[in-house]
Amino acid sequence: MRTLVDIPEDDIRKLDALAAKSKRSRAAEIRDAVERHLREAADNSWIFGEGFGYWKDRDDIGDGVAYQRDMRRDRDAP
Repeated sequence: MRTLVDIPEDDIRKLDALAAKSKRSRAAEIRDAVERHLREAADNSWIFGEGFGYWKDRDDIGDGVAYQRDMRRDRDAP
């Protein structure tokens, strides 16, 4: 989709320099910037809400290395 956006001239100069340095188009740099911004602005609050401490009551995991060994043992079992 095409869109029209007003970007200050100084930012355009910096953007063009960045695009030239990376041998990419201005549009490619803008697409990447928008994608990165949307990824960073995504709502990951569930990690700190529902997700945080999700396994806190599990005592069958042990330490991380033991857990990995158990998972590999299960995976490699005939």
